[in-house]
Formats: sequence, structure tokens, C-alpha cells
Amino acid sequence: MLYYLLAAVLVVIDQLVKLWVRGNIPLGTAIPFIPGLMDLTYYQNTGAAFSSFSGMTWLLALVSLAASVAVAVLLAKDFFPGRLGRLTLSLILAGAMGNLIDRVFLRFVTDMFQTTFMNFAIFNVADICVVVGGILMVVYVLFFWDKDKEKLHDAS
Repeated sequence: MLYYLLAAVLVVIDQLVKLWVRGNIPLGTAIPFIPGLMDLTYYQNTGAAFSSFSGMTWLLALVSLAASVAVAVLLAKDFFPGRLGRLTLSLILAGAMGNLIDRVFLRFVTDMFQTTFMNFAIFNVADICVVVGGILMVVYVLFFWDKDKEKLHDAS
């Protein structure tokens, strides 16, 4: 339950940041955020990462929905028995849900974080959740999953 609550809190944060950006920054305008590192730029992305699959909002919404359901089921079934494993699933669930909400209700994803020290795609809180969750999942699977499964097996 704690991990679903964490995902819900992250979705709320994602949606509040997106709402603030849509209400306070004109579309396509950049405002300084972290000098030398990042601006806030209101961008409407009808695609996925790096604007791939632009204009395929409903297909991407279906993929996001399927991913959200799959991750929620994995979380419910304790597929990853350790805390870090469940955290990774919570982060990925939050990211998938945050962008799914945008795709369904707005028909685009609100992006806002634009790096100024390098040319990189504009991204949002949900994207951060998915990327951090994915990286942590790789770390978990490579270094901790087997140990957690052994502990679970030894305890039963």
C-alpha cells in the first residue's frame, strides 16, 4: 500500500508542476530555472521520448495504460520482493500514470525541464520518475533481486 501511495503522491506532484507551467509560462517560452543548467520551457509533446511517435497520442495512451496496469500488478504480486525493487515499480508507475493523464485529457504531454548546458529533450516530472525508476530497476535486478528472493525463500 505504501508504494501505491508513493506513486500517487508523485503523480500529484507531476500534475501540479504541469498545471503551474501551463498557467504561468507561455507556450514555447523559456524562463531561467537553474542558471547554467536548466530553464523551464512550456512544450506540448504529442509523441514519446525525444518526440518520437509524434501525433500518435492515443496509441501512446494505450501503451501507457497497459504499462501502468502491468506495473501495478507486479507491485501487487510482490514481483520484486525487496524495498528497492518495489520503489522502482512505484516510480515507473507514477511516471506512466502522470503522462497517461496528460495524453487522455489534453492529447499532449506537458514538458518543461530544458537543459541549457547540453542539447537534450525537454522533459517533465513523470519522465524523471520513469528514468530514475528504470535505472534503479537495472541496479536492483543486477545486484539485489537474487538476494531478496533467497531471503524470501529462506523465510518461508
